[in-house]
Amino acid sequence: MSLRIANCSGFYGDRLSAAREMVEGGPIDVLTGDWLAELTMLILAGNRLKGRPGYAPTFLRQLEDVLGTCLDRGIKIVSNAGGLDPAGCAEAVHDLAARLGLSPAVAHVTGDDLTGAPLDLTNADTGEALTATPLTANAYLGARPIATALSAGADVVVTGRVTDSALVTGPGIWRYGWGPGDLDPLAGSVVAGHIIECGCQATGGNYAFFQDVPDLAHCGFPIAELHADGSSVITKHPGTGGLVSTGTVTAQLVYELTTPRYLGPDVVARFDTITLTDAGPDRVRVSGVRGEPPPDTLKVAVNHLAGYRNTMTLVLTGLDLEAKARVAEEAIWARIPRESFGQVDVTLTDSGLLRITVMDADPQRAGRAFSAAVVETGLASYPGFYALTPPGNASPYGVYWPVLVPAAQVHPRVFLNGTELPQEPPADSPHPADSPPPAGQGGGPGAARPGGYPRAEPAAGRPAVRMPLGRVAGARSGDKGGDANLGVWTDTRERYDWLERLLTAEMLKELLPALAAYRVDRYELPNIKALNFVIHGLLGRGVAASPRMDPQAKALGEELRARLVDVPASLAG
Repeated sequence: MSLRIANCSGFYGDRLSAAREMVEGGPIDVLTGDWLAELTMLILAGNRLKGRPGYAPTFLRQLEDVLGTCLDRGIKIVSNAGGLDPAGCAEAVHDLAARLGLSPAVAHVTGDDLTGAPLDLTNADTGEALTATPLTANAYLGARPIATALSAGADVVVTGRVTDSALVTGPGIWRYGWGPGDLDPLAGSVVAGHIIECGCQATGGNYAFFQDVPDLAHCGFPIAELHADGSSVITKHPGTGGLVSTGTVTAQLVYELTTPRYLGPDVVARFDTITLTDAGPDRVRVSGVRGEPPPDTLKVAVNHLAGYRNTMTLVLTGLDLEAKARVAEEAIWARIPRESFGQVDVTLTDSGLLRITVMDADPQRAGRAFSAAVVETGLASYPGFYALTPPGNASPYGVYWPVLVPAAQVHPRVFLNGTELPQEPPADSPHPADSPPPAGQGGGPGAARPGGYPRAEPAAGRPAVRMPLGRVAGARSGDKGGDANLGVWTDTRERYDWLERLLTAEMLKELLPALAAYRVDRYELPNIKALNFVIHGLLGRGVAASPRMDPQAKALGEELRARLVDVPASLAG
């Protein structure tokens, strides 16, 4: 019998009806939800400064719909909606339950909050030293505190910052009793968690081949049927919209991925060992995942306030767009010098939008002083002048700053109905592996590859068809702090062999010239017929501080798919 773990939230702001849909739509054992993106911790910090809750109140709205039914059916609820205040969130759950006439056992997990603790604030990605004062500092905890809470009888478990996959691995440890040395089952559960953590992105949402997805408007949320060996079947409730296929699962596997060695506090999951198998309509089996010992450090998400920002967007129409943009800039900077700001970003899009963002420590200079200068040019600028944004004040912005801390210095605590639970020290963990990450580029034609997949030799003189890459390959892209990732996959071994030869890091820069200035690493995943690219520094200081129109690089994959390439005729059909 598998453990049926359902997801009802992929981000803070996801569909409120999803919890009820998952509980009422079919049998499940655990209801989970992910509310905490990197940006969310900064949003919650801002809410807390304004006297609002430091947790996600939308969780309580969803819980109101399903708490009674979950208690009746024995469905466990595991959520990271506690954010910066898991104790406060747990208290709010008790208050809600009392109002509903219910008496659940509510657990909460703390110990992730390291704000004010002595930390080495060296940026784990760039090596820079942080001089600003952290606003928040939260370690990514693992799954064992969740398992402790469930084993003690918790009906609802609320955490702060844990890894996204811990919401699946924790219930797996609770049900199957995995110890620290059960690396392969732990790794399999991490992969299952990674697949369902973003909700409908595993069931056809944001899918490159969206036209193949039936009734996307009513897309069902994903379920992982987790087995004792760590394998799983990804599915959704019958009768819901969307699609679960090897394609939709692959798309989510390559989302926000760096190297194939997926580091976590419980295990390192080898994404280059995953096997996907079609297991029937809307069912994909995930198996074969190998695990390695976890590192002896934990990642800490530090956020700090960095200043104020303001953006004005002008519309350019008709002829001579570049010349019009130049005139617009000259008129603005004549009224308020560009050099007076700490940072300026100017972007002219292909559709004629001129987006000007300024950042500065002075809220007045970045605020009305800047936007008023833009407005003043309204009758003395390019023909057809109009703006999409009214003049306004600057907004504060923060910076995400990842650092590392020795895992031995972080001490999770678990409370059940307000009483702290004793935690048994885990058995000796395997020593952390120090094997290097996989090489960034594969070998030449005919070279051996991970997983024993041979590379086919290219046939000389084959006829080719000029067409968009996206007609034969899917893509999904996203953010990892200041870096972007871009995963590309195909549906057949022959297409993958061609894609692997074609799409080097250098070719990616040729197809997307805006990436030319950045370091790009490529990783091969022949087991799922995918390539993953990491573009270092593309997003600057991360989503909250990025002036890009697409600050999370969500559209990067679709930009690539629109580029024309020569596809062998035998693969183009």
